[in-house]
Amino acid sequence: MGATSGPRLRDVNRVAVLALIGRCGPISRADIARQLGLSPPTVTAVSRALMEAGVIRKVDDDSPRGGRPGELLAVVGRAAVAIGAKVAAGRVTGVRAYLDGTVLERFSAPFDDIAGNPFAALAQLLTPHVEAVGDAPLLGVGLGVPGFVDNRTGLVEAPLLGWRHMPLRDYLTQLLAVPVVVDNDVNTLAAYEHLYGLGRPYDDFLTITLGQGVGAAVVSGGDLRRGGHGAAGELGHLTIDPTGPSCHCGKRGCLETYICDNALLDQARARGVVAADAGPTDLLSAADAGDEQARAIYRTAGERLGTVAAALATVLDPQAVVVSGEGTLGWPHLEEGFTAALRAGILPAMADGVSVHVDPWDDNKWALGAATLVLRAPFLMTSEPHTDAIRARLAAFPGAEVTR
Repeated sequence: MGATSGPRLRDVNRVAVLALIGRCGPISRADIARQLGLSPPTVTAVSRALMEAGVIRKVDDDSPRGGRPGELLAVVGRAAVAIGAKVAAGRVTGVRAYLDGTVLERFSAPFDDIAGNPFAALAQLLTPHVEAVGDAPLLGVGLGVPGFVDNRTGLVEAPLLGWRHMPLRDYLTQLLAVPVVVDNDVNTLAAYEHLYGLGRPYDDFLTITLGQGVGAAVVSGGDLRRGGHGAAGELGHLTIDPTGPSCHCGKRGCLETYICDNALLDQARARGVVAADAGPTDLLSAADAGDEQARAIYRTAGERLGTVAAALATVLDPQAVVVSGEGTLGWPHLEEGFTAALRAGILPAMADGVSVHVDPWDDNKWALGAATLVLRAPFLMTSEPHTDAIRARLAAFPGAEVTR
């Protein structure tokens, strides 16, 4: 969506300028004008208003330009904060983060996901962090959950947690008295990658996560694609072989049953590569030590993943694939099979234009991704549930009405 001038200046151009600075900053006014198709006076007026609001600031460009540093614009990190939490079976991991993605606080606590009232349990866990006095306004709380989230209704389906039709977003918004945004945990990671991480240069990319399960998220046209039921990106449950192993989803032969951590361990135990009580690190150690059977298990898994990724890339035409999750600890052994299968399966005309990036596993990034669900709201050109409420909280501070 491009920016305009005239009557819609207040509603479109200011959001467009802030979105571009948030995604691409530090950036010059000239680059903003060129990328958005705005006149330099318009960019100057909008950026001045945003600086008066305390949302953006000037920074110096270190590159010499006739002996005088250029002037760039960047987001003021301390303009706002958000809380993000990754909800998993038995534990919640969270962060408090500034608008620029800087993490101020990390926290982790046990969580009884099968308690009689998970709403109250989560609210009790999060309330001290919501009520903590800081140096910036709290925009809201983001939650990443291992399941499907209908972005329109906010209802959560999380079989791993035993949750069905859970109105998590609306109930927690009431209990915490701040906007709450909930999404699939892989989507939250993709949101982090897009705003702060390896996906920042791209408007179209795939995030693939490996570990106890296999997941994916799609960023297309600069926005997350969730699908009609909130289930877009369920890569692990693509059927590889209808007669294959049973999967917890109820089907057989899902990709996850071949390449998740437990699947690799089962293959290694069957071949006598590791002991019956071995864990993922034991298989990785065997591969690192040069065990050919261990390496072959990883290579085959990489090939299967690369074949599926190539099919997705052929349909979605991404600029990049970002691989993350705890399973990336084995990436040195997965990479050969993955790269060969991806290149063999993708259209030749696309092969050179799809780059592959690996983001080493860090559980805090998932929590920061959940916070990003909130922090990205001022930078979105489209409206999502609760984005207006989040923007309104930023607008409640002096001068910040320019972000509406």
